[in-house]
Amino acid sequence: MFDLQSTSVVVTGGSKGIGRGIASVFATAGANVAIAARSAAELDSAVADLDALGSGKVLGIRTDVADPVSCANLAAAAVDAFGGIDVVCANAGIFPDAPLATMTPAQLAEVVDVNVKGNIFTVQACLDALIASGRGRVILTSSITGPITGFPGWSHYGASKAAQLGFMRTAAIELAPHGITVNAVLPGNIFTEGLYDKGEDYIAGMTKAIPAGTLGKPEDIGHLAAFLATVEAGYITGQAIAVDGGQVLPESPDALNT
Repeated sequence: MFDLQSTSVVVTGGSKGIGRGIASVFATAGANVAIAARSAAELDSAVADLDALGSGKVLGIRTDVADPVSCANLAAAAVDAFGGIDVVCANAGIFPDAPLATMTPAQLAEVVDVNVKGNIFTVQACLDALIASGRGRVILTSSITGPITGFPGWSHYGASKAAQLGFMRTAAIELAPHGITVNAVLPGNIFTEGLYDKGEDYIAGMTKAIPAGTLGKPEDIGHLAAFLATVEAGYITGQAIAVDGGQVLPESPDALNT
């Protein structure tokens, strides 16, 4: 059960953070993994580490997911290297702060271009290969922020993450006849490079608000993505699954003090 040996996987935003955690889980399971990111240096470092984890091939491809041509090149490179694509983890995303009162059109456009259009362009570019696979899997990295919760300064980010779920539901219907499932993972607070900038007080506050008592690891997202990529998960589609240690459960902070 749950065999991912020789499965061919594309992970966007795969050089660091949650994307790297996802890629590491697939690589450890013996999958062929193509990671996409904009930084060549970060890709080289990630590929070197991932290559040592499993028996599959690891490939790094410079990609700007906001550019459909770049996404098409990513898909072509993965197909050329692996012979096809079975799984697409559309993970690339950005989360800059921008208060609603001062948010510029350019700031809004940047988030929508990467987080929404980037997901759609990635899936479109890989679609022929996913259909040819006969058991294609699409896993989107959304967030609890937007679909379930909100956070000051992230109205554009929250909107983009909620939009991903709208895309997911219709894509799941359209692609079901091809044996392709489309699901989303909704991470809570995951301990990645992005959290360092928030400071120790923010990290401590977030940890205190989580019933599990700890921040998540990037690999926690990877484990769910890997399950959703299996043959056994083929009857699950159009679903948004939170991985947050119970973060969204308390009605108020007092609920954790009983």
